[in-house]
Order: sequence, then C-alpha cells, then structure tokens
Amino acid sequence: MYRFIFLCFATCCLLACRSFEATPYDFPTQVDTRTRPIEMQQKGVFAPEGAQVYADNQFDGARLNDFSQLEEGHFQATILPENSPINPSPYYAFRLWADQARAIRLRLHYPESKHRYWPKISHDGRTWQRLDSAAVLYPPDSVDLSLLLQVGPDTLWVAAQEVTNSGHVRAWCESMAAHPDVSFFSVGQSVQGRDLFCLDVGHGPARGKEVVAILSRQHPPEVTGYLALQAFLEEVLADHALSRAFRAKYRLLVYPLMNPDGVDLGHWRHNAGGIDLNRDWAYYHQPETRQVANHLVRTSRSDRNQVILGLDFHSTYYDIYYTFDNSMVSSIHGFKDFWLMGIADAIPGYHPHDAPNVIAGPVSKNWFFTQFGAEGITYEIGDDTPRDFIREKGKKSAREMMQLLVLR
Repeated sequence: MYRFIFLCFATCCLLACRSFEATPYDFPTQVDTRTRPIEMQQKGVFAPEGAQVYADNQFDGARLNDFSQLEEGHFQATILPENSPINPSPYYAFRLWADQARAIRLRLHYPESKHRYWPKISHDGRTWQRLDSAAVLYPPDSVDLSLLLQVGPDTLWVAAQEVTNSGHVRAWCESMAAHPDVSFFSVGQSVQGRDLFCLDVGHGPARGKEVVAILSRQHPPEVTGYLALQAFLEEVLADHALSRAFRAKYRLLVYPLMNPDGVDLGHWRHNAGGIDLNRDWAYYHQPETRQVANHLVRTSRSDRNQVILGLDFHSTYYDIYYTFDNSMVSSIHGFKDFWLMGIADAIPGYHPHDAPNVIAGPVSKNWFFTQFGAEGITYEIGDDTPRDFIREKGKKSAREMMQLLVLR
C-alpha cells in the first residue's frame, strides 16, 4: 500500500516537473540539431617572415584563420567558418600593426564563401567607423574583398561588425540593472560554460502579469539586431509616463545573448555544438535553447504569467519583420498590423517590410506560438543599416509596442 502511494506521489512530482519544462513540438519542417564538431581557430600572433606587419586574433569575438604575405605590401587574411554547411555569414575580426607606419593592401579571402560584411575599423576596439569606400576594392567577379589600409605601431582593428562580445554584453546588462525595475542574473551556462544572461524587467509584483519575451544574438555576427534591442529596452526603461505605465502592467524577460560561445569564438552562425540555435526550438538538443526555453516556461507558469509576445532580434541584408499571416490567431491577434502601422507613422518616410507566413520550421518566432499561443515576430535589421536609424527605430518600436499594450 505504502509502495503504491509512494509511486503515485513520485509520478505526480515527475509530471509536475515536466509541466514546468518547454514542450517538444514536431514542426512541419524538421531540422537535425544534434551536436556536430567544429573547427577551432588557432589563437596567436601571425608574423609573415620579413614583412614587419603583424596580425592577431587574441581577443573574444575574433575571427582570423591565417595571415600571410602574397607579395611586397600585399597581404591576405583567410577567414573560415566553424563548420559546414553553414549560412553565408563570413564574419571576421582581427588586429593589425607594423613596425613602421606604412600603407598595405589586404585581401579578405573566403575559401568557403563570399564577402558579405562591409569592413569597420577602430583604433581602440570601442569606437568604430565604416572603412571609406575609396579604400575598398571589390571586383564584381570576385568572392574576396581587398582593403587599402594604413598601419603602424598603433593597433588597427578590422571587423565585419563592431566587436561586441560577452564581456560587452555583460557590462551593458549591469548598467541596465542599475535601474530599480531590473533584475540581472544567469539562467544557465552554454556548451563551454559561459553565462546565459537574463534581464527581468517590471515594476511591482511579477505574479499574474502578462509577459513580453525578447531574444538576441542567436547568430553571432548579427550585431545590428543587438543594437536595436539595446535601444528598445532603454526606451522601455525610460523615465516617462508611458514607460512607467508599461512596466507597472507588464513583465519583460530579456535574453540578450543566446549564443555567448559563438560570439566569443567569432563564429559565423553556430554555437559551440556546431548548430544554428534558431533551428533548435523543437527538441532543444543544445543547452542554450533548452535552458532559456525552460526558464521562460518555468518562470511564467510559477508566477502565473501569460507570455503574449515574443520578439527575436536578428540581422540580415536589409530591414524586415518576419511575422504570422492572418490565419495564425495568437493571444494578441492583430497586434503586429497596428504595431507596424504605428512604427511607420512615427518615422517619416519609413515603410516597414512585413513578411508574413505560417508555421514551418523550428525557429523561435514559431515556438512562441506553439508553446504559449503568443504572437511571435523576428525583428531583422540590415547589416549596413545606419546606426543612428537603428537606435531611432528601436526606441520608436518600443514606444509603439508600449502604447498598444498599455491601452489593451
């Protein structure tokens, strides 16, 4: 008798625990996200014999696989992915210096892809600018890019996008946590043991509030999406009536760095398990998606929260919103149409590019709907979208979201 009671109790406990975990889902388009091997870049200083010009990749967020001299004054930086097949996002980031000030020509060589990201340069790793077009040579029949650079004893940083590694994201999260309505913590660790950050935003008790969930940096090079997230959240935390009303009514759970290993390793796309995390929202084979998904499910259920909206910030070739078509009826059906109209009205001359579709593959946008019945939106920023416009759109997107939800 006691054995039977114990087994019933244990079964109930097991079922209760599972109810606080993310549910697997068989999406129409399936993707195998079991771990695959990656090729680690060799860290070090590259010093071609007799050249007196040097390169290195000894910082978090670097990507440089080789550096060689082709001929006098002409050098080559070889950029390879972590594994393949892989999305054509050939990210690069490295430092250059020379014994004496001189001009060099540098070829960015992609043996397994073709050039994508316009080069950015920095003299301190913090302040970045686009390399002048007069210093960029891109023959139309070539997959490589050549740069004309001035190097010398002072370090010159060259990168596909502004280097924004896990240390930079942690520092930003800590600055956000100075706000009284923000808690900052880790929900787990990545494959290589890096923290998975979370910002819990709201004023007053969280219990019973509806939740907006936000993700970023599933794909390491997608810095422009992260910049939009920063502006978005900073507007939510602003000290004005709309933001205060929103924080009082709603709860935000923000996961700003989904793939810290990929970011710090300078990956093109994947995590340290060799997988595109934004294809792992069906069975959660990778620890990053599994722990974030379980945290969001566990937190929302234990605090009686309903997740109504999920935003995932990304980058691609141009600004676009991936949304649901009208056949997908979420808990806030119609939100995205009013939201995009509001953004268009708030930014003169801007016309949001909406790309609606139905559920197909195991991406986060679709997971928000299958797991919670929530509206899911992938918020894509162009690789070369001007940084001041990214901030403007991020802030006004937040403002329009808050206006709609506060009045709901």
